[in-house]
Amino acid sequence: MSLTRRQVALAGLAAVPLRGGLQKGRTLYIAGDSTAAQKHSTEAPETGWGMALPFFLRRGVEVANHAVNGRSSKSFIDEGRLEEILSGIRPGDLLLVQFAHNDEKIADPTRYTEPWTTYQDYLRLYIEGARSRGARPVLATPVERRRFDADGNALPTHGDYPAAMRALARQERVALLDIEALSLALWQRLGVEETKVYFNWTDTEQDNTHFNPPGAIAVARLVARELLRTRVLAPREVHRLRDDIPTSWITWPEATDVSDLR
Repeated sequence: MSLTRRQVALAGLAAVPLRGGLQKGRTLYIAGDSTAAQKHSTEAPETGWGMALPFFLRRGVEVANHAVNGRSSKSFIDEGRLEEILSGIRPGDLLLVQFAHNDEKIADPTRYTEPWTTYQDYLRLYIEGARSRGARPVLATPVERRRFDADGNALPTHGDYPAAMRALARQERVALLDIEALSLALWQRLGVEETKVYFNWTDTEQDNTHFNPPGAIAVARLVARELLRTRVLAPREVHRLRDDIPTSWITWPEATDVSDLR
């Protein structure tokens, strides 16, 4: 691993400012993969749920979406992306971590992690990094893909990764947002045909992993509700949890440089 636990802890002790310097607002950082990531105009209508999360948060809680397409809990760290978050995170901020889609790719040693060993090891680095800076880590089980059996039953696709994250959250006393279970139940309620509206199904693509605007909004709503349920956020920090959110609120900015598309 490019970032050891000792390095995280030592750097964090040097970085935490005195409490007198705390600012009134706080930032929710997202570390994750393409299901959460910011998409740009060339990728529309594909939409990460992190793009819709701000619709449910009141002023005073800002979202810093660092999720990137194709990353696993391992590759995100190996590329220095956790270090980048930790260089800016402050006491009172939140670090929401959702990985597994790419950790599952056993043929790719740059991304693969084993659920009960290396996956948990890498997740601990996020937890320890956030805590070392006075921020609060939050784990989110991976959102489910769109997959049904012949009888129309929504199927789990993430193997042992959600269970491994749940176990780690209990062990480390970290708030857990069980987005895997909640999204699976949502896809079951919507059914085989209606879920196509939520995923990136277009005239040219049938994508059962990534979302269209309705899906991103629906998953962001699940995340916001879980942040409230677990008391990570207070009632005064969330809103619109029962409101219809217009898909027109989703916008895809132009990429400003090549790094935006990585």
